Amino acid sequence: MFPLEVEHRGLPPGPAVVAANHFSHLDPVVVGIAAERPIRYLAVDELFGRSRFFDGLTQWLGAIPMSRTRVPLGALRLALAELRDGGSVGLFPEGVRVWTWGEVEPKRGAAWLALRAGVPLVPIAIAGTDQAMGRGATRISRAAMAATVCEPVDPADHTGRDGAAAMTAEWARRIDAALDSIYARWHE
Repeated sequence: MFPLEVEHRGLPPGPAVVAANHFSHLDPVVVGIAAERPIRYLAVDELFGRSRFFDGLTQWLGAIPMSRTRVPLGALRLALAELRDGGSVGLFPEGVRVWTWGEVEPKRGAAWLALRAGVPLVPIAIAGTDQAMGRGATRISRAAMAATVCEPVDPADHTGRDGAAAMTAEWARRIDAALDSIYARWHE
């Protein structure tokens, strides 16, 4: 139904924190296709309770509900357990669906989780999902989409007091470069 271009630059074997930019409700599906393996997502609890279908689908996809209003200790414990068991956990560091890349300062949670678990942080850049079902859309439209699996950010390179901030900044640089590359290809 959708033309999806996926560029892989290496999803490492074993546990990983997968972090993507966030334009659309379609993003978790696109990330899952690009990663080529199951991912449990941390999803804010305000997403639940609006639609039984959406709630069921989100739970079936392995979502880990996470509070936006209080410290999500239970969700973080589940995410760390998933990583310890060799799985992958996905997050959207922007914290919300955005209209354009860069409008929201990314949060450090993905980097903190990767550092805490000692696993790579894998940036995945997504483009086009904003045209297919972006923020404010009520229907899905046919649109070209792309995802680039970027080079992982190694937590060993970002130890110290500001490690999560440095990893988050590196994540944003890699997403930015990958999005520039995707948009350049589309405008050739």
